[in-house]
Amino acid sequence: MSDYIKWFSELSIEDVDLVGGKNASLGEMYQNLTEEGIRIPNGFAITADAYCHILDANGAWEKLHEQLDSFDPDNVTELQKVGKACREIVHNCILPDYLVEQIKKAHEQLKEEYGEEVTLAVRSSATAEDSPEASFAGQNDSYLNIDDIDALLDAYKRCLASNFTDRSIHYKYDNGFDYLKVYLSVVVMKMVRSDISTSGVMFSIDTETGFKDVVFINSAYGLGENIVQGSIEPDSFYVHKPTFKKGHRAVLKRRLGEKSLKMIFSDDLSSDSIAKEYTKNIPTPKEDQKRFSISNEDIMVLADYAIKVEEHYSKKAGYHKPMDMEWAKDGLDGYLYMVQARPETVESREEGTHLEMYTLKSHSKVLTEGQAVGTKIGSGKVHKIKDTSTLDQFKHGDILVAEMTSPDWEPVMKIASAIVTNSGGRTCHAAIVSRELGIPAIVGAKNAFEVLQDGQEITVSCAEGETGFVYEGKLDFEITKTDLNILPKTKTQIMMNLGNPDMAFSLASLPVDGIGLARMEFIINTAIKAHPMALKHPEKTDTQTQEALQELTQAHEDNDDFFIKTLSEGVASIASCVYPKPCVVRMSDFKTNEYATLLGGKFFEAHEANPMIGFRGAARYSHPSYEEGFELECDAMKRVRDEMGFDNVILMIPFCRRVEEGQKVLDTMEKYGLKRGKNNLKIYVMCEIPNNVICIDAFCELFDGISIGSNDLTQLTLGVDRDSEIVAFDYDERDPGVMKMIEMAVEGAKRNHRHSGICGQGPSDYPEMAEALVKMGIDSMSLNPDSVLMTMENISELEEKLFSEE
Repeated sequence: MSDYIKWFSELSIEDVDLVGGKNASLGEMYQNLTEEGIRIPNGFAITADAYCHILDANGAWEKLHEQLDSFDPDNVTELQKVGKACREIVHNCILPDYLVEQIKKAHEQLKEEYGEEVTLAVRSSATAEDSPEASFAGQNDSYLNIDDIDALLDAYKRCLASNFTDRSIHYKYDNGFDYLKVYLSVVVMKMVRSDISTSGVMFSIDTETGFKDVVFINSAYGLGENIVQGSIEPDSFYVHKPTFKKGHRAVLKRRLGEKSLKMIFSDDLSSDSIAKEYTKNIPTPKEDQKRFSISNEDIMVLADYAIKVEEHYSKKAGYHKPMDMEWAKDGLDGYLYMVQARPETVESREEGTHLEMYTLKSHSKVLTEGQAVGTKIGSGKVHKIKDTSTLDQFKHGDILVAEMTSPDWEPVMKIASAIVTNSGGRTCHAAIVSRELGIPAIVGAKNAFEVLQDGQEITVSCAEGETGFVYEGKLDFEITKTDLNILPKTKTQIMMNLGNPDMAFSLASLPVDGIGLARMEFIINTAIKAHPMALKHPEKTDTQTQEALQELTQAHEDNDDFFIKTLSEGVASIASCVYPKPCVVRMSDFKTNEYATLLGGKFFEAHEANPMIGFRGAARYSHPSYEEGFELECDAMKRVRDEMGFDNVILMIPFCRRVEEGQKVLDTMEKYGLKRGKNNLKIYVMCEIPNNVICIDAFCELFDGISIGSNDLTQLTLGVDRDSEIVAFDYDERDPGVMKMIEMAVEGAKRNHRHSGICGQGPSDYPEMAEALVKMGIDSMSLNPDSVLMTMENISELEEKLFSEE
């Protein structure tokens, strides 16, 4: 008689053939990572040999062959019929007495360790599971909160039968596995009582872009099944691994999810099954929906777990191995536990040497939006699906629109050109499968099922950051593929301009020398949305504005905390994508008319006839009507550098008219904790006013570098309003007078041993301007991401030509 029980302490990742991927990984972690401080609940595996023996003893193999040998898995009706028959064959098998005895004995041992009241999680673990080619996510069943031996034995049999769920059969077919050669082991482990706490999933890589420097964590109240199914939008958090390893403990960025449902255990024991999952969803209380489900301390513990798990598996494999993990917090003991870890199956297979960028050529009306999965674009006709009964009507190339998807739908998901769901977050079933299939998906679009109509032509774009958009009609788009290995290296630094933190991770693979211009305005406009002074002094606004401010800041300690955290996390996200290369962040440069459009702005901004040369930039920073707002900006930047660890951030002052004004700004920054030179802080100034060029030596004494703003410098040198269509013909960055100004600025910076750069599209739009800048010896050019690669090639050719002529 074989021993069909293997405890976690006896198992390692080499035992996949014996106990399946889930069990092998739990054993690997239990043995190797418990001493590293990672908590893994103890348990045992009932081996795959037991599964084979049960089928042998009951003469089940032949019956299964009869069902599976000649059917068509793409015929949905036939698949449903065969799946049902196979499950019945397995479920009707009788468990041998000696196996039952072994399971009873192991169950007693767990009770000795955790007490008589311990409840169990019983989960399937397929022998081909968690192989690098296929995730087997959600293919087999799990049973939770099992509290006695009869329920345990029933749950065990149901797990075995789930090897032949419709979805599991089709998944094996899709991935080239023999239906009868994938054996089932079963995990029996201490139940982590997350039903009265929180749970979630996490990845040691950004799942959408393959950005390797972050841990991505999802969290919600109750059992984790809602996140996996996609029935809720969870909270999400990112932690930056390189700064974490240096000792900094801060969330890189966070997003509050609705978490409208909470899955708990139900007392309703149905008669048809002892071990049926007694779970039910209850509405999450409104106040819980409006706050984050886990604390910053919890996030840091989870990030530490994720980094240690990834490092362990990478060391073992001999190459970087990103991991996909499940965690749960026990509401009884308050501890966080790892309950599963498997290789991340999509981004880890991607070639890191090729860059593929999707770009829409035009836009149309936005019909709905949600969270983008992947970075691609797809178009086609809407096909709405409510349940499995209409799956056979789905046509190749249709766009699948649903409340949420389930693993049974995978046969049609693989022929869809895109997927849109009302609910779910970026780690739900729809997201995992679409990522694996390489098709764009938008999850959590809330009203998609109601707004989109069957047969309607739409375009699904996931190429515009973390928000995915559904556009009316079929829109043209282009795909550019670049081999990063053959890109030339340039002497002139090529940097990129970036204001949108949501685009940062997807641009991390661009081989740039840093970020030459990160504009604060985008974050203030789209994430903060309120005027800084309205946040400081809500009492100076009206009742309606005060209510809107309260709604905006409800997940934070107070208004200051909201502004500082939101701005610092936005800037840090941008800085993270080039870390440790430099990221030049420009302090706010709204004009008064732009500030006035922010929430509460009209109470703090005067009307100006010509805001372009009015109360903007450096003039505002120490002025009584804005200094408190500037203090918030300084607090946020101090947090980015000192607390979050992004010492690659260089700060830049815009529109600084006079040398005295420059000194005043530096004094004000020092007053609020940003002293030039302290903690290697560099402060640049925008060179965009003729006086900056005329007094270049004096400005270079105050600042560590200059960045030429060719737009403003052109309009102020030529006296042309760049917003006026009537005189647009007179606006030209290549004008000899403007080019002379630029040359004087670059020479002045060199003379004073200061960095010189230019941030604008001129060098990519006009090759002759690029040539002139290279000849001047400018240190860097910063351009929009879409023109970076082309400019690199152009500048490389130029440099080669110029240096060969010397």
